[in-house]
Amino acid sequence: MGERKNLDRWLGDGGMAIIGALGASFDEYGVDGEDLGWAHAHFEPRELAANPHGLVQAGVHAVLLDAVMNFAVNAALSGRDRTSATVEITTELMRPATRGEHYDVRGEVVRVTRQVAYAEGTIVDESGRMMSRATGTFLLHREASEDTGA
Repeated sequence: MGERKNLDRWLGDGGMAIIGALGASFDEYGVDGEDLGWAHAHFEPRELAANPHGLVQAGVHAVLLDAVMNFAVNAALSGRDRTSATVEITTELMRPATRGEHYDVRGEVVRVTRQVAYAEGTIVDESGRMMSRATGTFLLHREASEDTGA
C-alpha cells in the first residue's frame, strides 16, 4: 500500500459546512493494523439538527453516519485514491438523541475492494449507549497506476 493520506485539512467540518452547522466536528482518524481506516467525531446537536421538541431528526443521524464512514474509507486509502460516491447506506435509530447532549460518532472500514469499500458507523452517548448505527457501501475512485497503466 502507498503512503497514507494526511486528512488533517478535513478535521473540523470535513469540508462540509452542514456538519459544523449540525453541531459535529471530526477530530481523529487513522488506520488499524489491518490497513482499515477509522474516523471519530464529536456531536453536540444544535437547533438546526433537532425538531421543536429537541430531538435529533433521523436524517441528521444519516448525514453524520455517512460522513464519518466516508472519512474512515478515505483514511484507509493511499495516494490519490478516494471515495467517489455513497452507493448504499442503511441507518437504524435505537434511541432519541437530544439537543445539547454530547455524542461520539465513529466510522470504521470493514472491507476494501478494488471498486468499493464497506463501512460501519455508530453514534453513542456519553455512557456508551448506542443511539444509531449504519452500514454503507462506497464507490471508489482509483488513480491510474504508473507501473500497470491501470
